[in-house]
Amino acid sequence: MKQLSEFQHQCNVFKWAAQPSIRKKWPELRLLHHIPNGGSRGEVEAKNLQRSGVKSGVPDLCLPVARGKHRGLYIEMKAESGKTFPAQDWWVEELNGQGYFAEVCHGWKSAMRVIEWYMNLGGPQ
Repeated sequence: MKQLSEFQHQCNVFKWAAQPSIRKKWPELRLLHHIPNGGSRGEVEAKNLQRSGVKSGVPDLCLPVARGKHRGLYIEMKAESGKTFPAQDWWVEELNGQGYFAEVCHGWKSAMRVIEWYMNLGGPQ
């Protein structure tokens, strides 16, 4: 059985989050967005993106909604067998230290479970 790519897993997260029953339960998920800082680019475009503030390792998904003691949620998406690199690990650690909840998720179902857990924490404390 062919494994899904990281891109496919990420698309499935957004497909899940857009379901009417999920949006009715957590309308705040309309704020969930992808941070397009990965992918292959030409040298000129890569340098322009760096100059404009794109940073290596920033997690893929952001949900700027406070829950519990957390200021927001960041998810670094990986395929089931994907591995993080040092800059990604650094970002997850730093964001957690700044009061966000940041997590590496292997597969869309993992990300879905993290989002459900996070949203069930209740409003900011």
